[in-house]
Amino acid sequence: MTSILAVDTSTEACSVALYRDGEVTARHAIAPRRHNQLLLGMLRELMPAGPVGLDAVAYGSGPGSFTGLRIAASAVQGLCFAAGLPALPVSTLACQVYAALRLGHAVEGDLVLSTLDAHIGELYWALYRIDDGQVEELVGARVDKPAALVLPGADALVALGGGLDYRDAMPAPVSVRFRSAYPALLPSARDLLPAACREWQAGARQSAEQVCPVYIRDEISWKKLAEQGPRP
Repeated sequence: MTSILAVDTSTEACSVALYRDGEVTARHAIAPRRHNQLLLGMLRELMPAGPVGLDAVAYGSGPGSFTGLRIAASAVQGLCFAAGLPALPVSTLACQVYAALRLGHAVEGDLVLSTLDAHIGELYWALYRIDDGQVEELVGARVDKPAALVLPGADALVALGGGLDYRDAMPAPVSVRFRSAYPALLPSARDLLPAACREWQAGARQSAEQVCPVYIRDEISWKKLAEQGPRP
């Protein structure tokens, strides 16, 4: 049987999940800025004997919190190097859609806008459709000012995630299409597993060296300490 560990720390949620022999066990906590304190303990709870019998490690690859994405990628890269395992990256935005599907917020055939608060007045977003129980990407992950958000088509849609905090700043032709909205929804590691299993079966793999977060933004909006000059 396939055995996959999943890790997600891309938002204020810190979570891990283990798929083994058709069963899922998981740990999930809303813990802003505490991911590095909680993650290893969660992993030990799920795998007291270590990564024995694992086939692969899935991770929320982004977009999301810059620090959170690095924490997950570092942990996953270490596990994959140590145990000789491949990695399976899964979009954080797609993960949220699988969470909505599991919770009954979205159903077969729905068009789903998945968002995250990108801060500095922007949001990450991607557009999906649920088809035969799978989450199919229609528009890949982007970052935009809320007022610049443009979506193809005119169908009603389900809207998810923290980027909806900017709903009042979105163009009316976008926000009027929201049939339902779930701004408090956060990704969970257990919802990485459907996409990870699909990738595993398709033969998609990353080596430990290839593990890398997806930041979306091309530029960094802050300077490294060495670039900041002398302190006053």
